[in-house]
Amino acid sequence: MTYRLIILILPEGKVEKVKNLLYRYDVIESWTVETEEKTITNIIIRREKTESLLNTLQKEFSNLENFSISLLPVEASIPIPEPIKNTLTKSKPEDTETLIEDFTDRIGPQELVNRLSRHELYADISDIAQLSKVFILMVILSSIVGAIGVLNNNVAVIIGAMVIAPLLGPNTALSLATVLGDVDLAKSAIKTNFFGIFTALILSTILGSILTVNPTIPEILLRTQAGLGSVTLALASGIAGALSFTVGFRSTLIGVMVAVALLPPLITSGLLLGSGHLSLALGAFLLFLINLVCVNLSGVITFMIQNIRPIKEDRIELAKKWTYTAILIWSILLSIFIISILFYRASIDLILLG
Repeated sequence: MTYRLIILILPEGKVEKVKNLLYRYDVIESWTVETEEKTITNIIIRREKTESLLNTLQKEFSNLENFSISLLPVEASIPIPEPIKNTLTKSKPEDTETLIEDFTDRIGPQELVNRLSRHELYADISDIAQLSKVFILMVILSSIVGAIGVLNNNVAVIIGAMVIAPLLGPNTALSLATVLGDVDLAKSAIKTNFFGIFTALILSTILGSILTVNPTIPEILLRTQAGLGSVTLALASGIAGALSFTVGFRSTLIGVMVAVALLPPLITSGLLLGSGHLSLALGAFLLFLINLVCVNLSGVITFMIQNIRPIKEDRIELAKKWTYTAILIWSILLSIFIISILFYRASIDLILLG
């Protein structure tokens, strides 16, 4: 999806102003349809320039009545548009100085964005952050599948529960809400996350009290032994997950879901808690918290480095404050968990030795 189709709807009489704005964005094609009350402009543009153009249009026209923008992916184009670098050759010799100055401005790093636009990213992630009956059902089903896999030491079944991964969405949404200073999205992500974690923990605890739980099963023991390697894996996988969202490589998410799974350690903790193995349950819950913190920390850092930020003045400072505060809080929590890992492993070694 190299290109995007922007459908801009404005009040009548704005055609020339739109044309003047589009000139500096290397628009591949544009055409306008005028009605009695509205002007509908269709714009085909390269993906890298989409966010910058959308920001400009939003700043310029968002205060007008009937203003709206729709963004659609263009799967293919025939013939293939010329690369940006060839645009220079089309200028008149006497306009070279002006053209070079304008060309530099048009392809400057502040406008070329090699990722999905903020608007596309928000639409994708906000959808999976909503608390719904489907989300709760997915949590219940993945918890049951994961519990069966853990109790039967069946790796394939556990991976199936990992791939469902209902908790990854709201945590990624929380990271996005942080860098955008979006209060509504943050509230929605936190609420969805809380209900998902609570549902999985309660259900697995009930299953642990009913079913026979053998703590020596390898798949159970594996999730009770959090180590420094778990932190490294979770951070790296969290970064890969955030990047896969921003560049639209959804297939990469499958590997991330498996590598930094949130539900299996949470389910294991609930099973052990329900069966009375409190010490091992604590170890599994510690692994879950490590994965949770790392997903959020790496998500915030990745989105920040990707220069995903709001454009509204009242949100810019709030977003900066939230971003740096979140990084500080998640880093402190991760440090606490690393220290807890060291103490937990030391106490387990003491118990085994004597």
